[in-house]
Amino acid sequence: QVQLVESGGGLVQAGGSLRLSCAASGRGFSMYALGWFRQAPGRDRELKDREFVATISRYSDTAYARSVKGRFTISRDNAKNTMYLQMNSLKPEDAALYFCAAKSWYSASSIPNDYDYWGQGTQVTVSS
Repeated sequence: QVQLVESGGGLVQAGGSLRLSCAASGRGFSMYALGWFRQAPGRDRELKDREFVATISRYSDTAYARSVKGRFTISRDNAKNTMYLQMNSLKPEDAALYFCAAKSWYSASSIPNDYDYWGQGTQVTVSS
C-alpha cells in the first residue's frame, strides 16, 4: 500500500515556473512506476478523464505528453520517496488540478486506469 501526497501547486503568471512534489509513504516506492496527470476545471471527475502529463518508470525512463514536452521535467528521488514535476514556461492552458499516481509494475504508462494509487491533487493556476 502506498499513500501519495502532492504539494507545490499555486498561482503563477504565464511564462513562470513551479515545481510539484509527490511524497510517498509505505513500502516499495522504488519498485513503482509513477505518473503525473491533470484535470482541468469543469471536466468530469472520472479517472479515465484525467489527462496524461508525464510518467517515469522504475528505471527512470520517462515519457511526456506532447503538450508539455520540452517544458516539463519529471524526476524521482527514491532515497526520499519523492517524485517531482518541474514545470517551466507555464501557459494558461496548463492550469488544472495535478495528481500524482503510482502503479505496481515497473513500466511507465500514460493510461490512468493502469495506476493503483493516487494522491488528492494540487491546484495549479496560471494567469495570463
